[in-house]
Amino acid sequence: MPSATKEHLQRLTQLRQVAKGRPPKAADMSSVACIILGGGQGTRLHPLTTSRCKPALSFGGRYRLIDIPISNSLNAGITKIFVLTQFLARSLHRHIFHTYRHDALFGGFIEVLSAEQRPGKSEWFQGTADAVRQNAEYLLESPAEFFLILSGDQLYHMDFEKMMECTEQKDVDVWVSTLAVGKKEASRMGIMKVNEDHHIIDFYEKPNSDTLLERMKTPKSVLKKMGLNTYGDKEFLGSMGIYLFRRKALFDLLYGDQREDFGKHLIPSQVKKGRIAAFVHEGYWEDIGTIESFYTANLALNHPTPPFTCHDEKNPLFTTPTHLPGPRFSNCHVRSSTICEGSIIDADEITNSIIGQRTVIKKGTIIRDSYLMGNDCFDFPKTAISKTAFSPRPSSPSIGEDCIIKKAIIDKDVCIGNRVQLVNMENHIHFDSDPIYVRDGIIVVSKDAVLPDDFVF
Repeated sequence: MPSATKEHLQRLTQLRQVAKGRPPKAADMSSVACIILGGGQGTRLHPLTTSRCKPALSFGGRYRLIDIPISNSLNAGITKIFVLTQFLARSLHRHIFHTYRHDALFGGFIEVLSAEQRPGKSEWFQGTADAVRQNAEYLLESPAEFFLILSGDQLYHMDFEKMMECTEQKDVDVWVSTLAVGKKEASRMGIMKVNEDHHIIDFYEKPNSDTLLERMKTPKSVLKKMGLNTYGDKEFLGSMGIYLFRRKALFDLLYGDQREDFGKHLIPSQVKKGRIAAFVHEGYWEDIGTIESFYTANLALNHPTPPFTCHDEKNPLFTTPTHLPGPRFSNCHVRSSTICEGSIIDADEITNSIIGQRTVIKKGTIIRDSYLMGNDCFDFPKTAISKTAFSPRPSSPSIGEDCIIKKAIIDKDVCIGNRVQLVNMENHIHFDSDPIYVRDGIIVVSKDAVLPDDFVF
């Protein structure tokens, strides 16, 4: 990269610091490359992952989950990004290609690396570390001195520039992002124990016994020194699955420990070697791993003070521009809801719901506590064929007249007839009958479903 271009990038980073209320600093974000893991099969999010991977899931009516780590990286001045994909990745690839186009002048890129057969090795990625290891030859081509490893299906805002500043304050090879959690959350996460210098002295993935949990507690005096609140039972430091590696440390670890997973295997190996520390995150963070967490995280956007916001101009969320018109309403009572572009709303009521792009809702319909992902087009091709046996597919996706939909997720391009009721009348906790599913009491209607007039569930 020409030196003038490097100077320009550093100047942009300084301007971002001023905008965030912090003085310019020396952290060189051009020395960082980001690796985003595209996720596995996402079985706990079925049926939403029947036709796409988790990072490709619609979020907030207009974004994809992959937009979160990419936006956090770009907002921090990281312009070299690798996305590692494997499972049902077509829609994810299409979204990335249509959304993120770097200007070659600034030396940035977003490169998709898919699982591929290699001489003498035909296995798919066996875990997070294996995915990075199988792409090591491509990653080594990057001149980056640091590699930031992120998950493609988590929800958070994080200042990676601040994380890089820590590398100048401590002689550490690996930083692991952490947040304080209680006992219930600790059994589902990688838990670390740290000393007063923030160095990690013990790490265990998903401790499942009282003995292990007791061993992994970080003393409250240390938590206070780290600036963490110690109210309640938040005596554990949970790994967020976000790692910052020095270049040599990453590849030494990948080739020195041939096991598959960062959390289960390689991070504990690095703890034994030392030179690994915790980076404290005090804001909101959610791992979107289940239907319930996905549903809750989306509807939380409607809160007066949402834990995760899409309205931060200093840290914008990027996504595909659609050039759609604003939503159009006719006599609809809307409360605590988000209505996205291109929607045509003649409904009677929409309460605590998110209505995705191009959604058409006809008169008399009531939507409560639901996420309607919207549609990819206003009209289907004339030769479109229904994927369900309920009914022939109409010419365009819509929610019909006088329907009632409560506590539901309606996937994309769904056609719902008139007088349909989706209210979980039998109070199912778990139910499977394509295209209707129930997970944790939440109704899920699968993509491209067609529900006929007077259908009741």
